Amino acid sequence: MNRPAINAYLSFDGNCRKAMCFYKKCLGGKLTFQTVGESPLAHKLSQKMKDCILHASLIREASMILGSDMPPETGLIKGNAVSLMLTCSSEEEIKHCFKMLSAGGHATHPLENTFYGSLFGELTDKYGNHWLLNLTKDDGMKVESSREDRDK
Repeated sequence: MNRPAINAYLSFDGNCRKAMCFYKKCLGGKLTFQTVGESPLAHKLSQKMKDCILHASLIREASMILGSDMPPETGLIKGNAVSLMLTCSSEEEIKHCFKMLSAGGHATHPLENTFYGSLFGELTDKYGNHWLLNLTKDDGMKVESSREDRDK
């Protein structure tokens, strides 16, 4: 049975195209956009709205970041409850991504080796999104099963 995938979906206030192009430059991958003007909603909206991004997707290997210029009715509320976790496959890759993503933003925790066998760092990019970057160096970590697994 296939497991469901969880992907990040980012909301922007008119700068989705610029942000997603920035992420593509930092991470690579295939980037696609659909504007409001290319959708069935087009005839109902102003030209300014037609230029907004209805849906964007950046696909990089098994990872996907999605985005839109269609914020919720409440507007955008930036908080620290959600982070984008980027799992890297080499030290070169994590250093490159950290440098690129932190450009114009703020490196909140520099890359460093952790007690749990990873190279890890945190940053907030220039669009206000929080990133966690990780490179697992040691697969010998003890993993505790969840209570649900233990109760079976």
